[in-house]
Amino acid sequence: MPNAWLMKIEPTECSIDDLAARPGQQVPWTGVRNHLARNYMRDAMRVGDDVLYYHSSCPEPGIAGLAKVASTPYPDPTQFDPESPYFDARATPEAPRWWLVDVALARKTRLLPLAELRGMPELAEMVILRRGNRLSITPVTASEWRAVLDRVA
Repeated sequence: MPNAWLMKIEPTECSIDDLAARPGQQVPWTGVRNHLARNYMRDAMRVGDDVLYYHSSCPEPGIAGLAKVASTPYPDPTQFDPESPYFDARATPEAPRWWLVDVALARKTRLLPLAELRGMPELAEMVILRRGNRLSITPVTASEWRAVLDRVA
């Protein structure tokens, strides 16, 4: 059974509409610089895993669509680029520090805003809703996935 994840992205970086317009409707998930989020991508994500595509750091944050993990993990090329805001001088091609997966659009949904997520009792334990959570990638339980699908169907 596939895993499910919530992956945050700023819509100015790659909104759900931007993803839909990309060739192959797929994007490499670059720039993650948190060790736990990196470990989720590198060690736990599998091709076919479900993704809640979450718009963050915007006027109305929330789930904007559904996606799938579309690749096995591979080194994030931005860590090697001195011009990138995600450059890491300690990373080398022989010993990369940061990994990514490609994410492919499954479908755009109505926006399920953060305020509505907070009001759903079945999501009371969802990691993204925990006070102080700042992770850009978090696991989603099967019951949380179903509850979200029920709201965006």
